[in-house]
Amino acid sequence: MNDWPQGWSDDNRDNRYGRGSAGAQPESARVMRQVRRGPAASPGGGRPAPPYGVPQQPSYVDGQGHDGYDSYDSGYNTGQVYGSPAGRGPGGPGGPGDGYGGGAPRPAPNWRRRIKVTSITLVTVLVVTLVGTYFWADSKLNREVDLSKVIDRPEAGEGTNYLIVGSDSREGMTDEQKKNLHTGSAEGKRTDSMMLLHTGGGAPTLISLPRDSDVEIPTFVGSESGKTYQGTGWHVKLNAAYAEDGPELLVRTVEFNTGLHIDHYVEIGFAGFANIVDAVGGVEMDIPQDIKDTKSGADLKKGKQVLDGQQALAFVRTRYALAGSDLDRTKNQQKFLSALAGQVATPSTVLNPFKLYPTMGAGLDSLIVDKDMSLFGLADMFWAMKGVSGGDGKSMNMPLAGSSGGNLLWDKDKVKTLVEQLKNDEKVTVSGD
Repeated sequence: MNDWPQGWSDDNRDNRYGRGSAGAQPESARVMRQVRRGPAASPGGGRPAPPYGVPQQPSYVDGQGHDGYDSYDSGYNTGQVYGSPAGRGPGGPGGPGDGYGGGAPRPAPNWRRRIKVTSITLVTVLVVTLVGTYFWADSKLNREVDLSKVIDRPEAGEGTNYLIVGSDSREGMTDEQKKNLHTGSAEGKRTDSMMLLHTGGGAPTLISLPRDSDVEIPTFVGSESGKTYQGTGWHVKLNAAYAEDGPELLVRTVEFNTGLHIDHYVEIGFAGFANIVDAVGGVEMDIPQDIKDTKSGADLKKGKQVLDGQQALAFVRTRYALAGSDLDRTKNQQKFLSALAGQVATPSTVLNPFKLYPTMGAGLDSLIVDKDMSLFGLADMFWAMKGVSGGDGKSMNMPLAGSSGGNLLWDKDKVKTLVEQLKNDEKVTVSGD
């Protein structure tokens, strides 16, 4: 009686391997033909050597792993990967690129190339952003003033002269804004302040032109009609020239009465001024005295404080609460504009896109400039404004010699010296009130 099921004898063990097997070899041996299941005779008749690259497979007789050549072979491998040392296949340790020498080592990162590619990418993004910003900003400039319509102009001197005008324009303002800003609802627009800014090789000079300055209206060509209006020696207050025929006649009148060539014109209204201040986050000012003015809406205490758009507009418009009236107001306007320009030019604004773009948008939407004004010219103006108070710049009122019939008379000798120094881009030695 044998121990094999269904009457199988030991003689059958060498011919068939398990039930259902159709061949004399186990299934795994037939599939993977490179594996030998039994001993093979060596040419010398000794113990057979395992095939190249395949470790010898132990046979199991009693479960203890005894190596007997005539013993029972279970036909099961030990779990090794055939064709390579155990555990060192293409995907495991010792495989190609694993760093253990089992294959070709992975090439080291080319950091120089990576840095170069990253740098080129960053520079490209920066250039595209700057170019896009330039064209966006340039498209927002309101180039409405045509200085080519101004006749009989003086010759241009050294440096650049800007005529900066603050108007009382209420265009685009809602009734609520007019109420909050205490602007009233007057139609049209008039000049609330006028300044000359000179930039050149030296320190900038900012000169306020009082609105009540006594000037002569010269012969001019109407900006809309194109009709020539002959001068009659008529003397008026300076702000009347703007009311008569707008920016072109104002430029013509300033040039005629000073002999100084105006290169660029810049104008801003009430709402635009307040919007710029709010966009930049307010402007710090040192208020010299308590100010309360029902006409401008100013209600400010003495000392350092940050003014928002509404407070700033009230501050620069106040004159009835000041001892020097319009002359003191022009001084406050100069101080504030310099402080505003300094705030716009700080790294916290220029390097912060969430503050820079709203500030640029508010400012460019609000400004009216001449047709030849460029963004670089506008930047030069703001930089010079900053230098008036933060550097070696000079700010002053136009030199005065008294008044007549409510009009302020300029000191002709001082004005002549001042204009010559500006034309030659020299340091201004003349002082004003």
